[in-house]
Amino acid sequence: MIFTSRRSPVLSTRGMVASSQPLATQAGVEILRQGGNAADAAVATAAALNITEPTSTGIGGDMFALYYDAKTKQVKALNGSGRAENRIW
Repeated sequence: MIFTSRRSPVLSTRGMVASSQPLATQAGVEILRQGGNAADAAVATAAALNITEPTSTGIGGDMFALYYDAKTKQVKALNGSGRAENRIW
């Protein structure tokens, strides 16, 4: 089965950030340009979304993440749902 989409494919060899707001995306890209990693860029993007889309997101919102650390070759999972007692496995 071939998946067809109206969206253009995007490729990158140096990093990528995507969000629903261009200024928030730009904040994440700038972190990558300054040498930050994907986790740093995600935090910057989320912080910027609190300002650029205050009705769509918030500091106390839920989040889930899988993060691969190339140095240790391990995947970490973050379950940030529910009350503020987030756990990393």
